[in-house]
Amino acid sequence: MPTPGPEHEFLKSEAGTWDATVEMNTPGGPVSSKGVETNTLGCGGLCLISDFKGEMMPGTTFEGHGVTAYDPAKKKYVGSWTDSMSKGLMTGESTWDPATKTSTGWMEGPDMTGTVMKVKSVVEHKDADTRVFSMYGPDGAVGMTITYKRRK
Repeated sequence: MPTPGPEHEFLKSEAGTWDATVEMNTPGGPVSSKGVETNTLGCGGLCLISDFKGEMMPGTTFEGHGVTAYDPAKKKYVGSWTDSMSKGLMTGESTWDPATKTSTGWMEGPDMTGTVMKVKSVVEHKDADTRVFSMYGPDGAVGMTITYKRRK
């Protein structure tokens, strides 16, 4: 049976409850909202299960659910994401650079219109209790930034 290895320590470090500040760049200008992400280890420590609840735009309830695991054949983290503003499942891959404390990758799947898009994602770990997720649109511009602060 597989057991967690050194690569799973990264997933373990993500476990906990995180308060989120969401900044979205929309055609009408920047929009800010709040949310909470709860991350738990699953599958005996082999995956991270993420649940996000909050608003994506003021007055719009948002829920999302993701699973991330380490794929030793690819030597990458792989994951899936679905949410209340999408018409399906996004999948992606990323790499973790412990020297810069940055995870860089991509996600691909349908947006709220059903159009399949591929976006770049970057997560910078400022410290053990702060991380910043940035999602870049197909045009290369930052479409969304989420700052997470771990609850004590």
